[in-house]
Amino acid sequence: MINFIPKVYAQVTIKPGITPPSLSDVLGFVIKGFFILAGLAAILYLLLGAFEWITSGGSKENVEKARNKIQAAVLGLIIIFVVLSLVVLVENIFNVGLGVSKEIRVPTLVITGVSGQ
Repeated sequence: MINFIPKVYAQVTIKPGITPPSLSDVLGFVIKGFFILAGLAAILYLLLGAFEWITSGGSKENVEKARNKIQAAVLGLIIIFVVLSLVVLVENIFNVGLGVSKEIRVPTLVITGVSGQ
């Protein structure tokens, strides 16, 4: 019988099981997720204000309410941008990981001088 497909042997070892994420990974994920949710909330609030403006029907009271929502949403987006910029600036100046642009470094206890027995 003719074999057209040669056998291939893998040279890697597969480690069974799933490794849990470290505390710094979880904290970084939560911090980044917070900023993403805050930005999405501000954009949705902006769109809600724009929709209210469109459907105001020319009523000065409704237009003013919609304008206030739009202004609040834009202010929220500006605040989120400024806070992110400041966090990245602090991370780079002080070489500290706060979870935005650098990984959080969680202090660990290292015991030295103990034999492996």
